[in-house]
Amino acid sequence: MTKKPTLSDDSALFRSSVGQVRPINTNTVVLKPDKKPRPVPTFKPLEQVDPLQNAVASELETLFQEDKVGFIAPGLQKNVLKKLRKGYYGLDATIDLHGLTSREAQQQLLRFLHFCVEDGSRCVQIIHGKGYNSPDNQPVLKNDINLWLRQHQDVLAFCSTPPKAGGTGALYVLLKLSDKFGLTDEELA
Repeated sequence: MTKKPTLSDDSALFRSSVGQVRPINTNTVVLKPDKKPRPVPTFKPLEQVDPLQNAVASELETLFQEDKVGFIAPGLQKNVLKKLRKGYYGLDATIDLHGLTSREAQQQLLRFLHFCVEDGSRCVQIIHGKGYNSPDNQPVLKNDINLWLRQHQDVLAFCSTPPKAGGTGALYVLLKLSDKFGLTDEELA
């Protein structure tokens, strides 16, 4: 390769456009440390929001062992409940609350529903039993769960399962999708 000879006019033009140049004596860069420390985010404890916020419109009737249960949130179509009874939504998770006290069952149920909503589960099964060993043949968990699910903010509908899936001793529950999934319940119904 050969170098092109530069004309003196080009060199002069370059020198006049660049101006005065000062040579650099060193090739190291001195970095000045920041005066302010880096910001550290403050720890915020998780908000404990009570999911049982919905008010129940009226006094609920006491359920007996073979009574069927059904509930649909206000504003949803009745065919959502029909689809739920027929198993249209598909089962994503199951919990069995047999043998637990009312308080233990409530804690397990709320924890289970929270994780199901966070994981994107749409339809879950809750097995509460028929209450044959309950005093006065009145099922305790069945009545409690009926109330808790009606109050729960993420429950859209629930109903007793078909006989092959537990009958009146279990429930199918339709849950809201978490906000992180981006779809509204109206789009899915």
